[in-house]
Amino acid sequence: MNLLKNLLHTTILGLSLTISLGASAKDSFVFTAIPDQDESQLRERFDKVAVYLSKELGVDVEYIPVKSYAAAVTAFRNDQVQLAWFGGLSGVRARSLVDRSEAIAQGFEDPFFETYFIAHASTGLKNSVDFPREMLGKTFTFGSKGSTSGRLMPEYHIRQQFDKAPQDIFSKVGFSGNHSKTIALVQSGAYEVGAVNFQVWKKDLAAGKIDTDKVSIIWTTPSYPDYQWTIRGDVDQRWSAGFKKKVTKALLDMKDKDLLASFPRSSFIPASNSDYDTILNMAKEIKLID
Repeated sequence: MNLLKNLLHTTILGLSLTISLGASAKDSFVFTAIPDQDESQLRERFDKVAVYLSKELGVDVEYIPVKSYAAAVTAFRNDQVQLAWFGGLSGVRARSLVDRSEAIAQGFEDPFFETYFIAHASTGLKNSVDFPREMLGKTFTFGSKGSTSGRLMPEYHIRQQFDKAPQDIFSKVGFSGNHSKTIALVQSGAYEVGAVNFQVWKKDLAAGKIDTDKVSIIWTTPSYPDYQWTIRGDVDQRWSAGFKKKVTKALLDMKDKDLLASFPRSSFIPASNSDYDTILNMAKEIKLID
């Protein structure tokens, strides 16, 4: 009986969420973001963005959090959100599923993004310009399975160096879920080596969350394009002619230092789908995209 009650409760809860999302999509311009940090940090930064966009666009704007990178792509595909702050890989995936969707803005830093390979002090690994092949046989954690900086790029370079899948190189492979967790897992010694978004590392370091006696950077990837704002192609029909241009302008005109620091980015600059062809090709090469 209890099992039946729980089942009914779960079904009703799921239906309510679906109805809620549907209502939001009709009444508001809705956006989401990949969960690259914990939810409280995401709420703090994107609720502020929603207020800013509401003022600039003259419509109700709502931020909806998601639990995974895949969920962000699904929400975009299903029109539960019309705008998303994606990583390179999640953006490429989302745009491939929604006709006429476009990358419209990126952070000033995003064409030159980097991944840090980090290691626990017990490994004896030190920072080097050369790829750390001494990682062989150690335990390794990526970030989210759908992360550009926490999965695609590190896996690409690992495969390039060893000509093998990560599971054939490391004694244990994990996926932390987000960059802050990757840092925490390597710092604690739960994993010996990991790969992390350089911006999150810098932000957590400045916030005093990283003990560099326990965890340190051992290698930095060559730069690559990463995060971007992607918008659905049907927003002009949904709201008004020129609405996409209006959203793009609002993002490019974002000047509030506090708002930008929460990303953290110094400004936003124009972006286009072709900027991420490198990411698409790499993802295809290591079979993360068909």
